[in-house]
Amino acid sequence: MKRLDHPHSWSNWSGAVRCEPAYCSEPVTLEEIQADVVRAADEGQRLRVIGSGASFSPLCASDDNHMSLRHFRGIESVDVQRSRVWVRAGTTLRRLGDEIANLELALENAPSWDKVTIAGALATGTHGSGLPFGNLASLVTGLRLVLADGSVRSCSREQNRELFDAARISLGALGVITHVELQCVDHYRLCVRSKRASFGETVTRLTDLRREHRNFELHWFPYANIVRQRYTDEVRSAPSSALTPHAARVLFHEQVVLRSLRTLARRSSQAAEYAGKLLATGIPADSSVRNAEDAYRIPRRTRLQHLEYALPLDSANEVLRQLERVLHALDTRVHVPIEIRFVRGDDAWLSPHYQRDSVCISLPAYRDVAHADYYAAATELFDRVDGRPHWGSAHDKTAAVLRALYPRFDEFCRLRAELDPHGLFLNPHLGRIFGVTLR
Repeated sequence: MKRLDHPHSWSNWSGAVRCEPAYCSEPVTLEEIQADVVRAADEGQRLRVIGSGASFSPLCASDDNHMSLRHFRGIESVDVQRSRVWVRAGTTLRRLGDEIANLELALENAPSWDKVTIAGALATGTHGSGLPFGNLASLVTGLRLVLADGSVRSCSREQNRELFDAARISLGALGVITHVELQCVDHYRLCVRSKRASFGETVTRLTDLRREHRNFELHWFPYANIVRQRYTDEVRSAPSSALTPHAARVLFHEQVVLRSLRTLARRSSQAAEYAGKLLATGIPADSSVRNAEDAYRIPRRTRLQHLEYALPLDSANEVLRQLERVLHALDTRVHVPIEIRFVRGDDAWLSPHYQRDSVCISLPAYRDVAHADYYAAATELFDRVDGRPHWGSAHDKTAAVLRALYPRFDEFCRLRAELDPHGLFLNPHLGRIFGVTLR
C-alpha cells in the first residue's frame, strides 16, 4: 500500500475545493483498506475516500486522512446466468464499460461523465437521462463495505436490507464501499442524435419527446431561446467511425468554442449574453451509432462549477418557464448551457429521486465568472417545488431542510450513528448535512 504520510495539497476536479490531508493511503487489497480504517479510528481522526474528485461540494475534504481506491479496481467475479458482475470500488465507469463489453454485457444506462469511480458515482446519486431508467444506484444488487470498526458487512435486497437501502447512496458516511454488484444487460448499440430546436417548442412537446426516445436530454441556451435536443434509440447497425470530420466539428464546438467564450463571459453581462447566443447558433446537428460503453459519454475539458436539483417530473414544464423568466430578470447572464435530464424514481433512502420520477436541472458556471445571484435565484425557485439537491453539486442545504425533503432521512441518520458513532467518516460538510457537531 502506498502511503503519503506528509501533508500534501488536494483539490477536486473543478478546483473549487482544496485541502491538505496529513495522511493519504492508496490500498490495493481489502485487508489494507481495513487496516487503514482501524488506524484512523484508533488515532481518533477522520477519514474520507476521495474517488475521482468529481463532486463540486466539499464531500471529500479532510485535513486528517484521505484514502484513494484507484489501485483497487477491476471486475472481481461474473455471474453469467444472471448477467451480474462484482466490481471493485475504485473502478472508473469507463473501465467498467470496456470490461463488461468484453463479456458482451453493458449497463442499461449511464451518466455522461465516465471518469468517475463506481463507488463515488453511487455515493452521490449520479445518473444518466431517460425516464425508463433510474440512477446508477438502481442497478446495484449487492454491496460490501468496511465499517468504522474495520469489519466487512455485505448487503443486498435479501440480506441486511436496511443497510442496502441506505448504503446505495450514502455520501460515504456509512463506511468504505469496497465492492459493488451490478445488474447488467446484453450488449447493445445506440444511434445518438442531436439537433437544435426552439426552447418554447421543446417545452410544449416535452412529454412527447420524453416518451418517443429511449434516452432524452436537453442543453438549453437561455438567451438564444435555443436548446440542443440529444436523444438515443437502440439500433443494430455497425458503429460509426471514431472521429469523422463531422464528429470533429461537434467536438470542436462543444469544447474549444465553449472554452474560448469564457473570456467574453468574464467581461460583462452583455458579453456573456453574446457568448451564449454565439455558442447556441453554432450547434451542429449530429448522428452516429455507438456501442453502449461509448454512447453516453460527453467529453468534459472545461472545468466548471455545477448546481443541480431533482424536481418532481410533473413540475418540469412550469419550472422551466419560470426559470426562463427568472434568468431574463437577472443582471447576471448565463453563459454556459443548462443541462436538463430525466430520471425514474427509486427506493434508495438518500436518493434525490426517492419515490418520484424527476426532472434534473443542472446549472453549470465558470468559477471565476459571478454566479452567486444566479444560483440563489434558481435555488429559490427549486425550493418552491421541493427540489432535492444533487449531493455532489454546490448546494447549501443542511439537516433542518433535508429532513423535510427525504422521508427516510432520520432513519439514515440513526443508522449512520449506529455504524459510526464517533464520526470517523464525517467532515464539516457532512456534519452540516446530518446535523452532527464535530469535535
